[in-house]
Amino acid sequence: MGLTNNDIMKKLRVAHKLRDEDIVNICALVDFKVTKSEINAIYRKEGHPKYMPCGDQFLRNFLNGLVVHLRGPMPKK
Repeated sequence: MGLTNNDIMKKLRVAHKLRDEDIVNICALVDFKVTKSEINAIYRKEGHPKYMPCGDQFLRNFLNGLVVHLRGPMPKK
């Protein structure tokens, strides 16, 4: 089976050494509000009662925020 969005989030978190606060701040860069409890629910095991699957919208906004975080904002044209 392929990777799920949750697996991708876990790998990005480890690769970039991100904490919960960092992920909240990265999502805020693209005006996407997320709480620490939502982030923790994404990183739980699939059988856990408070597990939450990571949706495409969450992953897309996180990746867009990560680009802004790493490269900086787009320059004005």
